[in-house]
Amino acid sequence: MKYDAASFADFRCWQCGHLVSSMPMLSGVNNRNHCPYCLWSCHLDLYSAGDRLSACKGQMRPIGLTMKRSRNKYRLESGGELMLVHKCMECNALSINRIAADDDAESILTIFQESLLYGYRLIQRCGHKGIDMLEADEAEKVHEQLFGQSVRLAV
Repeated sequence: MKYDAASFADFRCWQCGHLVSSMPMLSGVNNRNHCPYCLWSCHLDLYSAGDRLSACKGQMRPIGLTMKRSRNKYRLESGGELMLVHKCMECNALSINRIAADDDAESILTIFQESLLYGYRLIQRCGHKGIDMLEADEAEKVHEQLFGQSVRLAV
């Protein structure tokens, strides 16, 4: 698939001020809306990734990690794609976003560790929206997906 550079708009992160490239060749995703440095996002999509139909446009704070659900009946339950969970600071909407190839792995790990401190109410709210936040006993899986090796972590 060929990409036209004009169809991908770079943007400046509202949270940390870094210039972010939206080129799929760099990020590995087609619908970039979060910063690879601080992982904050912008509430752009309403129904599906890339639809850009949300009127909110609020800042979305990364609050945790989840695993992408798969329709593949042969996929192991322990497998799957690591995803960021975001919460809109304006309207409180929750969404999940694919982790991009150029996202900072240490920042992702920090988001995971901070999510372990959140109260039951947020975790329950995510669950009601069909988002299963990763928990402390899944730390090894997170580390393996981010760094490609299995290591015991103190969380």
